[in-house]
Amino acid sequence: MESVWKIENITPRVRAEYLVQVDLSGIAVEQWCDDSDIKSACPDCKQRIHRVRFPAATFYILLVTVAFIEKAEKVWTRFRPLSLELPKPLFPVAGLPIIYHHIEACSKVPGMREVILIGFYQPNDALTKFINSVQNEFKIQVRYLQEYTALGTAGGIYHFRDQILAGNPDVFFVMNSDVCGDFPLKEMLSFHVQKGGGSHCTVLGTEATRQQSLNYGCIAENKDTHEILHYVEKPETYISSTINCGVYLFSPEIFKTLERIFKKNLEEKYSLDTTSPSKEIIRLEQDIFVPLAGSGKLFVFHSNRFWSQIKSSGAAIYANRHYLAIYRDTHPDRLAKNGEGLPSVVGDVFIHPTAEVHPTAVLGPNVSIGKHAVVGEGARVRESIVLEGATLQDHSCVLYSVIGWNATIGAWTRVEGTPNDPNPNKPFAKVEVKSTFTNDGKLNPSITVIGSNVQVPCEVVILNSIVLPDKSLSGSYKNQIIL
Repeated sequence: MESVWKIENITPRVRAEYLVQVDLSGIAVEQWCDDSDIKSACPDCKQRIHRVRFPAATFYILLVTVAFIEKAEKVWTRFRPLSLELPKPLFPVAGLPIIYHHIEACSKVPGMREVILIGFYQPNDALTKFINSVQNEFKIQVRYLQEYTALGTAGGIYHFRDQILAGNPDVFFVMNSDVCGDFPLKEMLSFHVQKGGGSHCTVLGTEATRQQSLNYGCIAENKDTHEILHYVEKPETYISSTINCGVYLFSPEIFKTLERIFKKNLEEKYSLDTTSPSKEIIRLEQDIFVPLAGSGKLFVFHSNRFWSQIKSSGAAIYANRHYLAIYRDTHPDRLAKNGEGLPSVVGDVFIHPTAEVHPTAVLGPNVSIGKHAVVGEGARVRESIVLEGATLQDHSCVLYSVIGWNATIGAWTRVEGTPNDPNPNKPFAKVEVKSTFTNDGKLNPSITVIGSNVQVPCEVVILNSIVLPDKSLSGSYKNQIIL
């Protein structure tokens, strides 16, 4: 027997293109059939399955607010000298700022209304221009909220709780700014709702090698329900090869847990010492996930898509390669093409429309050329990022390098670094975050980084070196940091 129920008095909020198992007017929705039908359990008879019909145009269900956490990493020391000119989240990868890729992924989630950027550094013109640009492009509100001091990975969420909850969200995403990837946010939302709106958090997880998992937050789960049973941040011994990706989906109920941790910290950390860490610091991984594990309120959603951290310039080159590959399916118009009077392109290459590239230059694979950059006759660029205003003079060669803003590479000069790619022979291998120096004090071979406004002369070789901004080099260098 089929009963038809009329759904009334639904507040028009945000239309969801898909959604499963959410409580609505007393009816527990099991799944969508199509835009006009859903199957649901009858409120009066849980054993029988009935069909509820309603006009698709009048059914609205979800409001999603995103809180985006910018992990300051103090001043991003591992990303220097690139972070000396620009906050790392605004560093361009595949031609666009790192957090642009996050916001673009968020904009594709049905019902997304707002993106909130939370960080500790001072707002500047670059950030203001970026916010205005993405607001105009994606037609969603973007705001930056500055912490008065570094509050940890969850302290900022709690500190700005009123701002996050102002739109009465059903759920909200939290994304760390030092990660990159092909974020499966739609699928993650669907999974979260299936687990019930009362669940506190869904964590995006992926696989790593047994050894590399020790460098991440490790997740032990129930393989059937995907509930997180045990969570350890950077364990000393092997726990699990499933790691935390730094992307989360919360229900507003999480603020009750945050409030409890906040009050506990106030009691335990009470001190008159003004130099002691702020009592408002809350660590999402240690203070929230560890106690929530095994409570039935913490779940993991697995992704086998591209994901990586961006901790160093080497990781930026690796991320550049993968974002360019993603463009093939999502934005083929962003990739340069071969043609008469155009430079020779090998593989995936991004060239900003304002850049000047000589037709005899050869670019690629995996190259990004920034605004107003100039690439001269016969130049060769491979696996590199050339930033805004940089100049590569005739017949220069740039391999596995980042060329800084307004830097100049002389004619017939070779700039080359050593790639920091994951081991291709190990499934699920991630980028290694190597220390700058070896145990005997020598510089570890890495991506070559030429800082902003650096002048590199003609006919020299710069190999595996880091050059700080505003330097004028006089010769060749190998395995050096030029201060």
